[in-house]
Amino acid sequence: MVFDIQEHERKLFIQIGETASELDYPAYVVGGYVRDRLLARPSKDIDIVCVGSGIRLAQNVAAKMRPIPRTTIYQRFGTAMIKHRDIEVEFVGARRESYRSDSRKPAVEEGTLEDDQNRRDFTINALAVSLNDADFGMIIDPFNGLQDLEDKIIRTPLEPGKTFSDDPLRMMRAIRFATQLGFTIEKRTLDAIEKYRSRIKIVSMERITSELNKIILSSEPSVGFKLLEKTRLLELIFPEFVALKGVEKRNGIGHKDNFYHTLEVLDNLSRKSKDLWLRWAAILHDIAKPPTKRFHPEYGWTFHGHEVVGANMVPNIFRRFRLPMDGKMKFVQKMVQLHLRPISLTKENITDSAVRRLLFDAGDDIDKLMQLCEADITSKNPRKVQRYLENYEMVRERLAEVEDKDRLRNWQPPVSGEDIMATFGLKPSREIGLIKNAIREAILDGEIPNEREAAVAFMLEKGKEMGLVAQ
Repeated sequence: MVFDIQEHERKLFIQIGETASELDYPAYVVGGYVRDRLLARPSKDIDIVCVGSGIRLAQNVAAKMRPIPRTTIYQRFGTAMIKHRDIEVEFVGARRESYRSDSRKPAVEEGTLEDDQNRRDFTINALAVSLNDADFGMIIDPFNGLQDLEDKIIRTPLEPGKTFSDDPLRMMRAIRFATQLGFTIEKRTLDAIEKYRSRIKIVSMERITSELNKIILSSEPSVGFKLLEKTRLLELIFPEFVALKGVEKRNGIGHKDNFYHTLEVLDNLSRKSKDLWLRWAAILHDIAKPPTKRFHPEYGWTFHGHEVVGANMVPNIFRRFRLPMDGKMKFVQKMVQLHLRPISLTKENITDSAVRRLLFDAGDDIDKLMQLCEADITSKNPRKVQRYLENYEMVRERLAEVEDKDRLRNWQPPVSGEDIMATFGLKPSREIGLIKNAIREAILDGEIPNEREAAVAFMLEKGKEMGLVAQ
């Protein structure tokens, strides 16, 4: 079969092929670019394998381009990268790999195209397109990858146990590709993932998390998590999530399966938002239900305080996954802690003070919090769903009304600590914090408006009560 080389690719591919011919290096386009183009998916990374020095080929190709692009060389890996317009082209020499049992880093030696295709993770990634004169544009498909693309199958080129034992990250990649592409993992391959799952322990957490984040960012991430759970990989990398699974019954009373509920919330949210960290908040919003689960003979199952306990669990989970411990973690923690608050505002006789406090606590993240809460509606009863959505619409209206009046999103105190020190002739002290807190509470309770003049008057009154004298 001939690869459909498009006009924008042709000039580049011919140039690479001609340069490779001058060096007597047979050259091929391989891997993900070939796969994605055949699936009509966008791809901006082209991998070139040559039977020779990938670095030398890259340097010679770059020297013929105008303007001459920068060539980035990775001597340790024997690879080189050039950027052509908005496409990154990576060059590497064909290689043969062998592995030790305690490492996923192979011993590498020069090899043939066949050797290079043998080391690929899946048949759909082992496709190659020739850039050589004799068969330019022909697809080389030793493992029937074209048929697997047609049948939407993930399968390893060689015996799956060897493929996964050699490089256990491929187990995560199999599940990631199945999730992203909507493919099915062939049974022998899927069974081998479960059999060799313990090998994942030799993979760095950074690499595991990279694959996990790609699953989370897919259009239907629940597919990947169900496969991770089915193959029992999830219990090794994310035991807190597996702990959500199952339904316990007492006195004929059960609770929902919080594992599948969480996946529904994640999918619901993924239809509305591509924000990775908001999706992580969906994954973790009920993470503390197992440790907070209690049975009350009168009320049934309760999970009191799971939002607080869950927020406290977030830093350790982020730390273990090597996720950023900066504002991203704080954002997820905030979403987990606040996810029950909006629904409480749908009850009768809710004061403006409660609305102000939510605006103050959520700040500029209030809209994302509302997205999470609406995704948390997983009832199968359409009337219930409609009622919840109407309730949340009412909350949005209340939030807008109070915000328009009190301007509490991303709130800054109208009176600063410096103002208080200057007014009463104070040095940094406990009294300043007490006055600042009192002003904030007065604004949130609606005792005074969120304005400087009113806050200054309140500050003077509060200072007088504390025996302070204005200068």
